[in-house]
Amino acid sequence: MDRLEKILQRCGDSPHAEILYSAGKAALAAGSILADLYNKPHHIRYKGEIDLVTEADVAAEKVILAILGSDHPEVSILSEESHADYSNIPAGPLWIIDPLDGTTNFAHGFPWFAVSIGYAERGESQVGVIYAPMLDELFCACKGHGARLNGERIVVSEAGQLGKSLLATGFPYDVRQSSGQVISALEKVLIRCQGVRRAGAAALDLAYTACGRLDGFWEIKLKPWDTAAGLLLVEEAGGKVTDFKGEAYSPFVPEILASNGLLHGELIALLREFSFSG
Repeated sequence: MDRLEKILQRCGDSPHAEILYSAGKAALAAGSILADLYNKPHHIRYKGEIDLVTEADVAAEKVILAILGSDHPEVSILSEESHADYSNIPAGPLWIIDPLDGTTNFAHGFPWFAVSIGYAERGESQVGVIYAPMLDELFCACKGHGARLNGERIVVSEAGQLGKSLLATGFPYDVRQSSGQVISALEKVLIRCQGVRRAGAAALDLAYTACGRLDGFWEIKLKPWDTAAGLLLVEEAGGKVTDFKGEAYSPFVPEILASNGLLHGELIALLREFSFSG
């Protein structure tokens, strides 16, 4: 039994089991394309000063949209490269897709990137799939049915002291214009934990928090496709996801704080002053 079949079997009584299977199938297909293109010359264009797009983003998105469109033509699309308008939060069933989270890493030959596919209803994540092709790690979650890595159940870490925790963060694409708040938040957390990693793919930071390799993650100014899948992984693995004030989080909120839950209060106390929320 392959890992997708195993995941489907364990989530078989969920109304979203077939959605999860399609998302996993699409993520694996896109990941295969990314792996094939990884060591080849890249065609790079810029959406912003440091915001890249490569031929791999486009190719991976194309195969994802083809698979999901064939399996579930009734579901709307929000995808980074070709369907990126979300001025209004869609109420109906919605795919939220990042065909290549970590494009800058990919373009530089740094193998920390992933495909991220979330499925939401009324703005809330119901299914999440993240695939890291260079590690061949497939993370999946279906609301109410736990989170899994390559078919095996995962849970968050048991770290209960911030001073012994390993955390992750990221920097927004406009960091050159607004570095002060980002650096201040980083300094405040850095001096109180064991270490902070900034590897450049939020989806994987969330997946690693879900499986206990990291104890927490925070970042500002992310897009829905960066977190729609990962937030559900963390929650279904027993962790907690909020904004910096501890309020409810959705992929459409401009800041995210995810943790194993045990560290959440301490992290809110440190990050609250940097909140973008109301």
